[in-house]
Amino acid sequence: VQLKESGGGLAQAGGSLKLSCAASGDTSCIHNMGWYRRAPGQARVFVAKHPGLGNILYLTAVKGRFTLTRDDNTIELQMNALKEEDTAVYYCRAECDEGDYWGQGIQVTVSS
Repeated sequence: VQLKESGGGLAQAGGSLKLSCAASGDTSCIHNMGWYRRAPGQARVFVAKHPGLGNILYLTAVKGRFTLTRDDNTIELQMNALKEEDTAVYYCRAECDEGDYWGQGIQVTVSS
């Protein structure tokens, strides 16, 4: 499985950005897909996860601001009302029974 991320970039606080992640290869194994992020000097943390079937899960800090959608093996994260603390490298993750796959990461920077 290969994951290709796009979007991100620079936004002002209160603005919006969208991240996309498209999976290719042997995608039949994928069940969950989601986003994680690593802020400068911090560990990578969960942001949102789409199970395909079932409830979408969000980090409490992004609930009501971020929306995760999924179309087959492509996910999009619409990020609204951005805050400076959303600045991080965002990573796409696809979960298969045999293991997880990660994207290369994409930078999101929110300025005041």
